[in-house]
Amino acid sequence: MDESLLRSLTPEVLAALVRRGADFAAAEDAVQDALVEAVRVWPADPPRDPKGWLVTVAWRKFLDAARADTARRRREDRVEEEPPPGAVPGADDTLQLYFLCAHPSLTPASAVALTLRAVGGLTTRQIARAYLVPEATMAQRVSRAKRTVSGVRLDRPGDVATVLRVLYLVFNEGYSGDVDLAAEAIRLTRQLAARVDHPEAAGLLALMLLHHARRPARTDPDGCLVPLAAQDRTRWDTSAIAEGVGILQRALARDRLGEFQAQAAIAALHADAPTAGETDWPQIVEWYDELVRLTDSPVVRLNRAVAVGEADGPRAGLAALAALDDALPRHTAAAAYLHERAGDVETAARLFAEAAHRATNLAERDHLTRQAARLRAHRPRPAAERDTDHPGG
Repeated sequence: MDESLLRSLTPEVLAALVRRGADFAAAEDAVQDALVEAVRVWPADPPRDPKGWLVTVAWRKFLDAARADTARRRREDRVEEEPPPGAVPGADDTLQLYFLCAHPSLTPASAVALTLRAVGGLTTRQIARAYLVPEATMAQRVSRAKRTVSGVRLDRPGDVATVLRVLYLVFNEGYSGDVDLAAEAIRLTRQLAARVDHPEAAGLLALMLLHHARRPARTDPDGCLVPLAAQDRTRWDTSAIAEGVGILQRALARDRLGEFQAQAAIAALHADAPTAGETDWPQIVEWYDELVRLTDSPVVRLNRAVAVGEADGPRAGLAALAALDDALPRHTAAAAYLHERAGDVETAARLFAEAAHRATNLAERDHLTRQAARLRAHRPRPAAERDTDHPGG
């Protein structure tokens, strides 16, 4: 079975059923039944028109379910209006599914789960494994999301920015279980960028490619995090970097700058540096200034403070950091890094330990703990402690 073909056809088939009048929840169930039938039948008898086959079988499954459900008698008129057999129209309503799955009435977690199920073609079990939650929990989340959007009719253009935000959330989940969500987010964003004339769709795709290109170097053989400055850059995926830079350049040429394009430009400057020491930090600070203008995000201001510390010295970075709320995520870790660069090893060690205690990610916690231990092992001891090393001290 060509699983990638099934996954790519899933949103198109689902959209075809919704276009014919099936509500979202019932259509999604029917499509899943059709996929199960395809797995059973196709290996021995592959269809000449896979999409047409899936649409026909899914529609029949929907009709069977509608007829069997006596509580849905008001759909009988719709059931009787089954379209005549024939070629499936070439229209692709996948974009409508993106907007439906990113509907503002859904929570971010539900929107992500529904997008992976309806547009990504993943099973509930695969999504649950990716999020490290029980399958029953994810099934409830998906079911609630389906019920929420079942009555929604997309009679006006959807919000591309909301869809992009959902895909960005999928990408940031990274990898766990048997589904690579970062790769899945890239695949879905590539589909979206091909369907909408929006420079930020290209900007997000470029950002994902540039970040994903560094993935092989982000951990050592023991699974420990490797900071960007210490990564082996020969392990970066140069083809992904080249593709991301090309996409970004075409987006920037349209002179419609957005948040994702600015983030991608920063990632591209990191990717372009042969070594960490050759990074163009002044230009990165300029791009962070653009990001602050676009978003006014405290997190962006924090990242800018670190970049200022690299471009203008750690004291300048600490001054920029001092203007921000110290409750911000990673504020303490950033302060620790800048204090170490400024030569204040004792303060840096204390802050690294404090940041490790606050970290919510296990890998990040371990990394910060190691940084604190490294500094404590090498910091000079007070004279009173050194004297105890001598006999009779």
